[in-house]
Amino acid sequence: MAALIEDYALIGDMHTAALVSREGSIDWLCVPRFDSGACLAALLGDSRNGQWRISPAAAEGPPSRRGQVTRRYQDSTLILETEWQTVGGTVKVIDFMPPRTDEAPVLVRIVEGVAGAVEMECVWRLRFDYGRIVPWVRRIDHAIVAIAGPDSVWLRTPVKLIGRDLAHQASFTVRAGERVPFVFTWTPSHLGTPAEVDAFEALATTTQFWTGWAARCSYRGQYSGAVVRSLITLKALTYAPTGGIVAAPTTSLPEDIGGVRNWDYRYCWLRDATITLEALLRTGYTGEASAWREWLGRAIAGDARDVQIMYGVAGERRLEEWQADWLPGYENSAPVRVGNAAVGQLQLDVYGEVIDAITLGAQAGMSFDSHTWSLVRALLRFLEKNWSQPDEGIWEVRGPRRHFVHSKVMAWVAFDRAVRAAELGRPGAESRWRELRDQIHAEVCEKGYDAKRGTFTQFYGSTELDAAVLLIPEVGFLPPDDPRVVSTVETVQKELTSGGLVLRYTQPVPGTDGQPNVDGLTGSEGAFLACSFWLVNALHMIGKCDDAAELFERLLAMRNDVGLLSEEYDPRYSRQVGNFPQAFSHMPLIQVALNLEEHASHHRRRIARRTSQGG
Repeated sequence: MAALIEDYALIGDMHTAALVSREGSIDWLCVPRFDSGACLAALLGDSRNGQWRISPAAAEGPPSRRGQVTRRYQDSTLILETEWQTVGGTVKVIDFMPPRTDEAPVLVRIVEGVAGAVEMECVWRLRFDYGRIVPWVRRIDHAIVAIAGPDSVWLRTPVKLIGRDLAHQASFTVRAGERVPFVFTWTPSHLGTPAEVDAFEALATTTQFWTGWAARCSYRGQYSGAVVRSLITLKALTYAPTGGIVAAPTTSLPEDIGGVRNWDYRYCWLRDATITLEALLRTGYTGEASAWREWLGRAIAGDARDVQIMYGVAGERRLEEWQADWLPGYENSAPVRVGNAAVGQLQLDVYGEVIDAITLGAQAGMSFDSHTWSLVRALLRFLEKNWSQPDEGIWEVRGPRRHFVHSKVMAWVAFDRAVRAAELGRPGAESRWRELRDQIHAEVCEKGYDAKRGTFTQFYGSTELDAAVLLIPEVGFLPPDDPRVVSTVETVQKELTSGGLVLRYTQPVPGTDGQPNVDGLTGSEGAFLACSFWLVNALHMIGKCDDAAELFERLLAMRNDVGLLSEEYDPRYSRQVGNFPQAFSHMPLIQVALNLEEHASHHRRRIARRTSQGG
C-alpha cells in the first residue's frame, strides 16, 4: 500500500522526477521524461507494480519497527536525507538525481552509516509501462539489467542482490562511517551499456548545482525558507530542454479519496503562465522566466483557433486520455488516467492569460518583437469573435459550457493589455480593443454580479460561488477598495470555505443526491490550496492584513515535513489530496510571500488604482 500523499518527498533532474516515501521506498518514477511510462508505479497500485525500497531490516511488524524516521533536504538543494534511529544504531539514505543535460537519467541512493551497525534491506522490483510489464533481468558487466521493449535500466552497486519473487533483494550491514552506493540508470534498450556514474562525484556536483541555483534568489524576507523551497520545487518541475513547467510529476492522485476525480497533471497549463512568470521575475530568475516565456510562444504558435489549455513538455498537442485499468489507483481511487481529455476544451481565459504573460515579460525586457506582436493580434482577432461564447472555464468542467465570470474577466484582461501595448507604440486596433474592453467590463458587472448577495458569481445568472473571482482585483478588473470587490472577498471567505480553507466552487453536500455537480462529476473534493492563497492575497489587498497573515501562516503549516504541498487539502481527513507536489500551489505561495512584503512589485501584473468611486 502506498504512503500518505504528504509522506512523500520529491527528487528530480529537470527532465523527470521520483517520489520517495518516509519509509525509504521510491514508489513513482517515469523515465526518461515526466510524461513517460512509469517504471516504479506502486503509488497507484502496490509493490508488484514497481517499487524500490532501501530501509532498515525488520523481521516482523509494520515499517515503524524499523526505527524512528526523520528526513530533510540538504540545505537549499533537492538532495533528500532520510535517517533512521534503530536499536543497533543510526543510518541514513541519501537520494537524488543529478541534473541532466543530454545524458541518460540517473537516480542515486547512498546508504551511510552514522552510528553503530544497522542491518539494511534492499528490494528492487521494476515494472515498465505503468507497472504492467515484467522485464527480463540478467547480469551484465557487474550490473543488474532489466530490459523490456524500448526500455532498459541498469543498477550498479557493490551489494549482492539475489533474484526472488520477480524482484532483486539483498540484506547488508552498514557501520558508522561506511557509505554504500546504488546507481540506477535508464537508457534505450538498443543503445547498450550506459556510462558508469560515480555516486559520490555525482553527489558533489548535484550539491554544487542546487546551492548555486538557490543562492541566486533575490528575496531575503521573513518567508525566505518557504519561498526558496517552493522555487526549488518549480525548478524541479521544469523540463530543462524546453523551459516548460509541468503542473505536477504525477497522475491520478485523487482529489476525492476513493472517487473518480483523478487526472493526469504531467503537462503544462497556460492558466499558470502569468503567475509563473511573475514568481520567477520577482525572485531574480530571469533566465528561467525567459525560458518559460519562450516555451509559451512556441506552444501556442499557429492558428489562434487551435490554442489549447495545456501542452506537453515540448509543446506537444496530442494528449489523448486513456485508462490504465490494471492499476487499482491510489487507495482504490479509480480510474488511473494517462493523458488529459480536457486538452480539447474551450477555455477563453487562457487567451487573457497568455497575452498578460507576454506583456508582463515585455515590461521586464523580454523579447517583444514584431513576430510576437503579430501573434498577440491573431489571438485578439479570435477573441473578438468568441469572447461572448460560453466555455468550460478555468476548472475544466466536464459538464455543459457556461458564461463563466472568470473567463469573461480574462477576456477583458486580453483587451486591456492590448490597449496598453498600443498606447506604448504597438500598432493595432486600439479603439476597437478599448470598446470591447469596456463592453466586457459592463457586461460582467451587470450579469456576473449578484447585488442581493453582494458577490460576483461563478457564471451569469447563477447563485454559485467560484474562487476564481478572487482574482478580479489582482488582474486589475476592479480596484481593491471597490465595494463589490470587498463584499465578494468577504462572501467567499464566509461561504466558500471548508475548515477555513477555500473550495474552488460551490459543491453539493456529499451523498445528498448522487447527481453530478456543475463540473459534470459525482463526489466532492478538498479545499483547493491555490485558491486559499488567492484569498490571502485578496484579504491583504482589501486591507484585512491580520486575516491575511493568519491564513498564510496556517497554509505554510500545512506543508509536509520537507516543505511540499499537493493540489488540495481535505479537512474531512486532515490530509493532502490531489497530484503532488503541485506547482499551482507553490506558485501562489511565492506570490503571496512577496506581496506581503512588497518585494519587487514592479514585476507584478497590473493592479487597478484604488478609488472611492468603484469602477
